[in-house]
Order: sequence, then C-alpha cells, then structure tokens
Amino acid sequence: MTHARGQLAFTDDVSRDLELLEYGLDPSLDTPLLPNAAVYSALQNVVRLATELCGAPHGVVNIISADHQHQVGAWGVEAGICPREDSMCAKVFLSGEKTVVADASQDPRFADNPFVTGDIGNVRFYASIPLETASGFVPGTLCVFSDEPKELGAEQVRFLEVLAKQVVELLELQHRSSQLDRAYAELKDTNAKLEDSNAKLKDSNAKLAAFAGRVSHDLRIPLTTILGYAELVEDDPDIKAGSAVAKYLEHIGFSGRRMLGMLEDVLSYSRVGGGIQPIRVSLQETARNVARDLGIEDAGIVEAQELTLQADRGQFRMLIQNLVTNAMNYRSPDRDLRIRITGVSNYQGVAVSVADNGKGIAPEDRSKVLEPLVRLLRQGDGPGMGLGLSTCHKIAEAHGGELTLSETPGGGTTVTVTFPAGN
Repeated sequence: MTHARGQLAFTDDVSRDLELLEYGLDPSLDTPLLPNAAVYSALQNVVRLATELCGAPHGVVNIISADHQHQVGAWGVEAGICPREDSMCAKVFLSGEKTVVADASQDPRFADNPFVTGDIGNVRFYASIPLETASGFVPGTLCVFSDEPKELGAEQVRFLEVLAKQVVELLELQHRSSQLDRAYAELKDTNAKLEDSNAKLKDSNAKLAAFAGRVSHDLRIPLTTILGYAELVEDDPDIKAGSAVAKYLEHIGFSGRRMLGMLEDVLSYSRVGGGIQPIRVSLQETARNVARDLGIEDAGIVEAQELTLQADRGQFRMLIQNLVTNAMNYRSPDRDLRIRITGVSNYQGVAVSVADNGKGIAPEDRSKVLEPLVRLLRQGDGPGMGLGLSTCHKIAEAHGGELTLSETPGGGTTVTVTFPAGN
C-alpha cells in the first residue's frame, strides 16, 4: 500500500491494524505490542538517546492501532498501553509534521487530555515526531516529554527527527523479520505437504509396480504355453507351408512373442527400485557385454570410455541396455548409427552419458517420454511399449541420482544419469 504524506492515510481501522500485522505487531492483543528482542533493545537505546539530547526525563516510541496506543520502547517510564482516545500523539501523528509544545496545559489540543490534566499524567513539555515509512504509512511517533515546561532548540529538534528516522529503520527491520518468519512458515508447510504427497506417490507407485509385476508374471505362464503349442503345431508334417493354417500359426507366434516381450518389459520395470546392492562396475565392460548381447559388438556402433563406478550391477546393465536399444530403435535414416558412452567422476559422484546420433527428442517431449507407457509414435520408429526410458529413470532414482535428456551436438539424444558418491 502507498500513502500520501499529510493525509489521514488510515482512517479505515481494519486497514491500519492489518498494516501493523505486516510489521509483526498484533494490535488484537490487550498488552503492549512488542517487537522482537533485538529490535526492542535497540528502540530502548534510541529513546534513551532522544531524552538525553532533548534534556527531557521521559521518552517513548508509540504505535497507534485502531483502538490503542502501544509503547514499544520507553525510557524514564514503564512501557504501557492506553485507549487511543486518551493518546496525545493520536491527535497529531497523521499530520505529517513535528509537534513541539512548551506547555501542553496551555495548548487547546492537549489541555483536557488525561495525560495533561493529572488523570493519567502531568505532561507539560511535549514533543513528537511522526514515524513515516517509505510507503507513507505512519505507525506512530517518537515522543519525549516532561512534567515541567521546556523549550527545544532548532538543533535539538533536528536531532530528534534524525532519531525518528532510526526508529523507522528499526521498525522496517522488524517488518522484514516478520516477512521472513511468515515465508519460512509457509515454506515449511509447503515442504511438509510435498513430502506427504511424495510419500503417497511412492506408495502408490510401489503398489502399482507390484501389481504390474504380479499380472505380468501370471500371464507369462499361459502365454508361454500357448507359444509352445503353436511351435509344436508348426512342426507338424500335416501342416503345409503357405497354407491358411500355417499363416494363422505364424500370426499367433508373432503376436504371442510380441506380447511376451511386452510382459518381460513390464516385469523388468516392476522389479526396478529398492534393494539395490552397489558394487564396483566397469562402464566399458558393461557396454561391451550389452553390445554383444544385442549383436552389434563387431559393427563399431558402440564406443565406451573406461570408467568404474558404484552401482547395482544388474540394474546398471539394464540401464545401459535400454539406452542402447532405444538408440537402435530411434536411429536416423540419414546416417549410420553411432553411440558414444562416457563418464565423468568427481567428489560428488559419477555422471554417465549415452549419446546417439539418431532422431532426437524435441525439448517439449523430454519430460513426457520419461513417463511409463508413453511413446512418440513417429514414422519409422522401432518396436517398444514406452518403458525403456521410464525404467532408466527409476534406476537413476533408486541410486539417489537423476536422469536428464539433452540434444547431442549434430543431432540425436544424450541421456545423462548421475550416481551420487556414497550411494
């Protein structure tokens, strides 16, 4: 909120009290509004200096709420609270000007005030400076007073104005402290909610993975039996090659083997995660074994750097195999496939990168393809059901790391997986 100097900026009592709350001063309390300990101590020192410079025995920092005057710093008197209608400062603090009165009993603004008449006090000399923030909000005053009439020199008034600015700085410090406290509380609440959501998500994913594992395992047995009988029938000499029956059996075998492969993928995905057993594994040896299993060892397609790291041997092999298989399935029709596997090791751990020169993945699709069962369905893409990258993502998380996708210079996809030290 912004407020113009010299205007009754906060005639709305609700707005005034809300603004004070922003400063960490709760006007709903029936006790004096107290800043934090460090600010309170500093205010006491400023008020003491103000009284000594002005030669007055008493000084206070008054905060004016909708209903009360709160003394949040005091010297020579005990800090207290009074109704706003009894406050001397409440009559003049929104004027935007300093108020210096040699004898308040002779001033029509204050002559009948209980602080002057003896009902509460016997104030004669009275001087107050409005506390105006950079936004124009005036929370109260810096005030010095005495039971005896007194005059202030121009230099003393100037020093009092300087000290009032220091009080404003201290209140702004309280303001920032209050904002930080609220932000910290909100952050803690948000983190607690996120942790709860993550725990529920992990539990849900674990149950889903367990269900997928059970279903895929239960389906493999009858499907394997069907494929076995289909192969026996295909070998029957009474089945003529090229006949309709032979074609039907061929379709059954093709579809069955494809479904079996899908079930193997689901089963592998469900098994990835907890219970990892990290040991020293060789990046180059793992890549060589994967290339041999995929039948591309002698084709010069895969180039791997020598590096050792801590990882679960089985899951690390699955990760490299899935990434190499993906590169083969999504190769570019315009160039020979090349896959370069490298690693970087430092005190934080190891980052393994598998870079291919294939079709690549558009930036807007990179988060999408990490989800299970998501495929881009581009023309010419190889077979699969969208579990390769999501499985790799789970392997990275199981090791306490993360998986990121980027573009290979010259075209293609680079998958980088981090393995933190000490996993």
